[in-house]
Amino acid sequence: MEPEWRPAVLTAPLPGGRVRCGLCPYNCGLDEGQTGPCQVRRNRDGVLETATFTAAVAHIDAIERKPFYHLRPGARVLTVASPGCTFSCGYCINHRLSQYGREATSPWLGSAAVPAELATQAREADAMLGLSYTEPGLAPELTLALAEHGLPIVWKTNGFLTPAAIDLVAPVLLGVNIDVKAADTRSHRDLTGAPLGPVLDAIERFLAADVWVEVCTPLIPGVSASPEQLDTIAHRLAAISPDLPWHLLRFTPDFKMLLDPPTPPAMLESAREIGHQAGLRFVYVERALGTPGRRTECPDCAATLVERGIWATHEVHLRGDKCPNCGAHIPGRWEVRP
Repeated sequence: MEPEWRPAVLTAPLPGGRVRCGLCPYNCGLDEGQTGPCQVRRNRDGVLETATFTAAVAHIDAIERKPFYHLRPGARVLTVASPGCTFSCGYCINHRLSQYGREATSPWLGSAAVPAELATQAREADAMLGLSYTEPGLAPELTLALAEHGLPIVWKTNGFLTPAAIDLVAPVLLGVNIDVKAADTRSHRDLTGAPLGPVLDAIERFLAADVWVEVCTPLIPGVSASPEQLDTIAHRLAAISPDLPWHLLRFTPDFKMLLDPPTPPAMLESAREIGHQAGLRFVYVERALGTPGRRTECPDCAATLVERGIWATHEVHLRGDKCPNCGAHIPGRWEVRP
């Protein structure tokens, strides 16, 4: 099976038949026949092409699994993924898809996406559309084509995008969940191969474009798991907005980090407290701390507002976007239907 290539957006010609790709901050200048480090954008005869108009995965899951906790609780999402990523994280659980072209264990998977068929599938399942598992930022063409069918779209992304790329896709996105994987640029570059700054900039730019934003941080040994590292991340996020929901993810050994230990629950509990002390009002742990780690509480009066299972919302006690006990505004996009 081979990729199907088609013309890409965010391109500019360069002398000598070269082309500039303006999708991610690498801003690659590609020679004729050259493929970018993402392995899914190339220069062919002076035209920038993409291979990500592809569906290697297309299945229904819960919006809480992305995770989104303040966005349409209980909604279903038809999640689509195409191979490729701008990062090369050593712990990636989806490396067989994301690391296409970099690893012998990651062959090309998937076939050409048909947006009308995906939209019909989503409508029949009473679902919105989502791009996840690999890097949706590499698939703006597919995202824009899906948006023509009128369904809400969400991304689970690493946020490594240029301002032009964000401005292109933000008008068609309901929400993005962005990974902040490290506390400093050196650690982030060691883990992902990329600098941290553009990721933090992306959070601010999506917020400014009125896209709902939530953030995930996996507690990776040596990168984002120490109290000092977590404190740095939490304060950076709180400085952007104390209303950013922050999801703390348990590190699970995988891919090239099989010998590193999984995150102990006590460390996740400590991390949640660090987030609150830094000023973040909504800090979550999906599984390791049980129901309390997933619960949304009013930051003013501590009333329980949303009760969740692992990948489902059980009860929503909000009155619109207000706490029913004290009337405090609770940030989110709380409409239940997709």
